[in-house]
Amino acid sequence: MNWKSFVAGAAAGITAGFLMNEAVKRNVSVSAESVLAKVKRAFKEDGPIDGSWIQMKAEPYQKHAIKADVYRGGISRQRNGQLQQFEFIADAHTGTVIDIKLI
Repeated sequence: MNWKSFVAGAAAGITAGFLMNEAVKRNVSVSAESVLAKVKRAFKEDGPIDGSWIQMKAEPYQKHAIKADVYRGGISRQRNGQLQQFEFIADAHTGTVIDIKLI
């Protein structure tokens, strides 16, 4: 084997490794537990919470032209003697909260 073949093979291997790494990064999801912990921390800054839940499996979501895989969850707390319940939707790939609504 000559050195030109070796360099060409090494360059091809490095390029393939880089491309695979980028493809894997794009498909990795944030865990549902870490999303719920992030939302709970944000709500705890405003006062104590009573309960929380999250769906462990991401589901497809579309609002107008925006499509994403999301986790759905909820938080409950007491405010001025009344129970408040919130539902949230968070992007499964970034963990960013997309929507929160009081129910």
